[in-house]
Amino acid sequence: QVQLVESGGGLVQPGGSLRLSCAASGSTSSIINMGWYRQAPGKQRELVATITSGGSTNYADSVKGRFTISRDNAKNTVYLQMNSLKPEDTAVYYCNARRNIGGGAFATNWGQGTQVTVSS
Repeated sequence: QVQLVESGGGLVQPGGSLRLSCAASGSTSSIINMGWYRQAPGKQRELVATITSGGSTNYADSVKGRFTISRDNAKNTVYLQMNSLKPEDTAVYYCNARRNIGGGAFATNWGQGTQVTVSS
Protein backbone atom coordinates (compact mmCIF):
# COMPACT_ATOMS: atom_id res chain seq x y z
CA GLN A 1 0.00 0.00 0.00
CA VAL A 2 0.93 3.65 -0.39
CA GLN A 3 0.02 6.50 1.92
CA LEU A 4 -0.23 10.03 0.54
CA VAL A 5 -0.16 13.14 2.72
CA GLU A 6 -0.89 16.54 1.20
CA SER A 7 0.07 19.91 2.61
CA GLY A 8 0.24 23.54 1.55
CA GLY A 9 -3.38 24.49 1.05
CA GLY A 10 -4.91 27.64 2.44
CA LEU A 11 -6.58 30.96 1.71
CA VAL A 12 -5.06 33.21 -0.93
CA GLN A 13 -6.18 36.32 -2.78
CA PRO A 14 -6.88 36.25 -6.52
CA GLY A 15 -3.62 36.53 -8.42
CA GLY A 16 -1.68 34.95 -5.58
CA SER A 17 0.33 31.74 -5.41
CA LEU A 18 0.37 28.54 -3.39
CA ARG A 19 2.54 25.45 -3.48
CA LEU A 20 1.04 22.08 -2.63
CA SER A 21 3.14 19.10 -1.59
CA CYS A 22 2.27 15.42 -1.46
CA ALA A 23 4.57 12.99 0.30
CA ALA A 24 4.23 9.29 -0.43
CA SER A 25 5.23 6.50 1.93
CA GLY A 26 4.93 2.73 1.94
CA SER A 27 5.38 0.75 -1.28
CA THR A 28 6.63 3.78 -3.21
CA SER A 29 8.71 1.72 -5.63
CA SER A 30 5.48 0.61 -7.28
CA ILE A 31 4.39 4.17 -8.13
CA ILE A 32 4.25 4.97 -11.84
CA ASN A 33 2.35 8.23 -12.15
CA MET A 34 1.43 10.87 -9.62
CA GLY A 35 -0.99 13.70 -9.99
CA TRP A 36 -3.31 16.28 -8.57
CA TYR A 37 -7.08 16.36 -8.87
CA ARG A 38 -9.57 18.81 -7.42
CA GLN A 39 -13.20 18.86 -6.44
CA ALA A 40 -15.23 22.01 -6.00
CA PRO A 41 -18.52 22.00 -4.08
CA GLY A 42 -21.29 20.46 -6.15
CA LYS A 43 -18.92 19.40 -8.91
CA GLN A 44 -17.20 16.19 -9.91
CA ARG A 45 -13.55 15.56 -9.16
CA GLU A 46 -11.41 16.67 -12.09
CA LEU A 47 -7.85 16.21 -13.21
CA VAL A 48 -5.50 19.13 -12.64
CA ALA A 49 -2.09 17.74 -13.59
CA THR A 50 -0.17 14.48 -13.76
CA ILE A 51 3.49 13.54 -13.98
CA THR A 52 5.14 10.24 -14.85
CA SER A 53 8.20 8.78 -13.16
CA GLY A 54 10.16 10.00 -16.18
CA GLY A 55 8.92 13.56 -15.77
CA SER A 56 6.35 13.78 -18.57
CA THR A 57 3.53 16.10 -17.58
CA ASN A 58 -0.09 16.65 -18.52
CA TYR A 59 -2.32 19.58 -17.52
CA ALA A 60 -5.96 20.47 -17.64
CA ASP A 61 -6.57 23.29 -20.12
CA SER A 62 -7.89 25.49 -17.32
CA VAL A 63 -4.54 25.53 -15.50
CA LYS A 64 -2.03 25.47 -18.37
CA GLY A 65 0.46 28.28 -18.05
CA ARG A 66 -0.46 28.93 -14.42
CA PHE A 67 0.23 25.64 -12.60
CA THR A 68 3.38 23.54 -12.65
CA ILE A 69 3.64 19.97 -11.42
CA SER A 70 7.01 18.56 -10.42
CA ARG A 71 8.29 15.45 -8.74
CA ASP A 72 11.23 14.55 -6.52
CA ASN A 73 11.60 10.80 -6.90
CA ALA A 74 14.28 10.63 -4.21
CA LYS A 75 11.87 12.15 -1.69
CA ASN A 76 8.79 10.41 -3.11
CA THR A 77 7.12 13.80 -3.22
CA VAL A 78 5.09 15.58 -5.87
CA TYR A 79 4.49 19.32 -5.91
CA LEU A 80 1.96 21.62 -7.51
CA GLN A 81 3.03 25.24 -7.90
CA MET A 82 -0.07 27.33 -8.46
CA ASN A 83 0.34 30.89 -9.73
CA SER A 84 -2.16 33.53 -10.86
CA LEU A 85 -4.85 31.84 -8.83
CA LYS A 86 -8.48 32.55 -9.65
CA PRO A 87 -11.63 32.16 -7.53
CA GLU A 88 -12.64 29.26 -9.77
CA ASP A 89 -9.55 27.38 -8.58
CA THR A 90 -11.19 27.07 -5.17
CA ALA A 91 -11.56 23.37 -4.37
CA VAL A 92 -10.27 20.50 -2.31
CA TYR A 93 -7.09 19.30 -3.99
CA TYR A 94 -6.28 15.60 -3.87
CA CYS A 95 -3.00 13.86 -4.52
CA ASN A 96 -3.14 10.67 -6.56
CA ALA A 97 -0.68 7.85 -7.16
CA ARG A 98 -1.04 5.13 -9.76
CA ARG A 99 0.85 1.97 -8.96
CA ASN A 100 1.95 -1.11 -10.85
CA ILE A 101 1.07 -3.99 -8.52
CA GLY A 102 2.20 -6.73 -10.86
CA GLY A 103 0.49 -9.27 -13.07
CA GLY A 104 -0.70 -6.52 -15.39
CA ALA A 105 -2.73 -4.94 -12.59
CA PHE A 106 -2.70 -1.36 -11.38
CA ALA A 107 -3.95 0.35 -8.25
CA THR A 108 -4.75 3.95 -7.37
CA ASN A 109 -4.27 5.65 -4.02
CA TRP A 110 -5.61 9.01 -2.88
CA GLY A 111 -4.58 11.48 -0.25
CA GLN A 112 -7.01 13.02 2.23
CA GLY A 113 -7.19 16.32 0.37
CA THR A 114 -6.19 19.88 1.15
CA GLN A 115 -8.47 22.90 0.84
CA VAL A 116 -7.49 25.75 -1.48
CA THR A 117 -9.63 28.88 -1.27
CA VAL A 118 -9.08 31.83 -3.60
CA SER A 119 -10.96 34.86 -2.36
CA SER A 120 -10.49 38.52 -1.64
